[in-house]
Amino acid sequence: MLELRPNCECCTVELPGDSPDAMICSFECTYCRSCAEQRLQGRCPNCAGQLQSRPTRVGNALSNNPASTKRVIKDHAPCP
Repeated sequence: MLELRPNCECCTVELPGDSPDAMICSFECTYCRSCAEQRLQGRCPNCAGQLQSRPTRVGNALSNNPASTKRVIKDHAPCP
């Protein structure tokens, strides 16, 4: 099951579990659509993997399996 991290690892904007603006790589590094497309050119800065839209979790699925509350902010240089 996806962790559904709650924020963009680049700009820290909130990305709730039902957000259509969350993008992830195969390791679940999480970015907002704006950072993924404009700053990162569709590639994860951690693994160089392709960033794809994160599936949303809604309704009872989100209530019964809530998104993570653990915020991830990378300690490397800020996003380009």
